[in-house]
Amino acid sequence: MNKDRIEQLQNFLKNDPNDPFLLYALATEYKSKDKNLAKKYFDKLLVEFPDYCGTYFHAAALYADFDEIDKAKNIYEEGISRCEKNNEQHHLRELKNAYNNFLIEFDLF
Repeated sequence: MNKDRIEQLQNFLKNDPNDPFLLYALATEYKSKDKNLAKKYFDKLLVEFPDYCGTYFHAAALYADFDEIDKAKNIYEEGISRCEKNNEQHHLRELKNAYNNFLIEFDLF
């Protein structure tokens, strides 16, 4: 977690609170050191910017880290649906692969 980068991102976010990339960048910055805060940013993205497809991969993995398996599964499934709807092929492949690994890891097949 780079404090200077976080401060800069927060300043950018004050000037442009409707930029999902800034929320995403903050969530990923916090993910390594403050998972609860990262979770709040990912939750905000999922609610306010549901078509920001990059969110789903990291948000689902974070919920799995918190052992919130049902929530993680729902996030993966919603992300796959959004990626298909928005024709986000790169994110779709990445998300499907992560989802399959998640299902195997948690014996959900």
